[in-house]
Amino acid sequence: MSDSPVSHHDGKTPEQEPEAASDEQKAQMEQAYAQMRRKLRMTQLAENVKHKVMVLSGKGGVGKSTVATGLALSLAQQGKKVGIMDIDITGPNIPKMLGISGADLQVEEGQIFPVEGPFGVKVISMAFLLEDEDAPVIWRGPVKLGAIQQFIGDVAWGELDALIIDFPPGTSDEPLTVAQSLPEIDGVVVVTTPQDVALLDSRKSINFAKTLKLPCLGVVENMSGFNLRGTAEPSSKITVQGPQGVSMNVQTDEEGDWSVVLDLFKSGGGKAAAEELKVPFLGKLPFDPGIVRGGDDGVHRIVADPDGDSSDAFKIVVDNLLEQLANKKQSDLKII
Repeated sequence: MSDSPVSHHDGKTPEQEPEAASDEQKAQMEQAYAQMRRKLRMTQLAENVKHKVMVLSGKGGVGKSTVATGLALSLAQQGKKVGIMDIDITGPNIPKMLGISGADLQVEEGQIFPVEGPFGVKVISMAFLLEDEDAPVIWRGPVKLGAIQQFIGDVAWGELDALIIDFPPGTSDEPLTVAQSLPEIDGVVVVTTPQDVALLDSRKSINFAKTLKLPCLGVVENMSGFNLRGTAEPSSKITVQGPQGVSMNVQTDEEGDWSVVLDLFKSGGGKAAAEELKVPFLGKLPFDPGIVRGGDDGVHRIVADPDGDSSDAFKIVVDNLLEQLANKKQSDLKII
């Protein structure tokens, strides 16, 4: 009887049998497949979404998320199909502003379906994934960046006319990750207020865009002025006393109505910064207490008062933005 090993039907000895993949190898293969599928979806996103706009601010407190939400709603008012990607991982506020906090995300076949807000605006945000909205998101950079790439590659946006991407303040990990991961970004909108400190930081955002060869689509000056209104004798001149004894001469109309803009935080700084850095100025938005109430109540000013001053101002900004998008040069960024 031979002492040689028993041959199998394929002629291989037991020592030649291929070893089964380990759990670690399987995990690596699944991860590689997921990354490949995500990159494919990123490419599809570029094809299915006509315009992709990043909304940045150099510092916090300038109303960037309010402006991003307003841009999306104003575009949707015009019949556009719009989405908002809330990239502020540690402080997501967009769902609350739109009155859709607590909504559940639907996941099918590995794809996340965004929540639908007012005017059909589609929204994805970290806020939908938090069981407790007061719980802090304590993540190191790589974990945050992985979540952002999932937002880009795993969300089923469908066909959109515009995707508005809202970021935390600054020019660090989040905007850099999106700029390098999302193909064919149209450009950046920079939000500022008239104060010198805000303008200083907005210049950094503009130069950030230039460094990455992203077009700066324009600057929006938020909280630009407070509209005062009243009535007096028809077709007469009156004097309105503003803060600190500032007097303003106003002419009433034939009905006796008058209005004047009170500059609370200076005026014109956003336009001056845009001219200095040779980028478009998209317009200015008034200081509107209704914006604050609307953000807290989940009813944006554009939804609550579609014909009001804020809505009219957003329409001007959006018209100018659409003009820039129509004239822009295509970005040369690539997926990495």
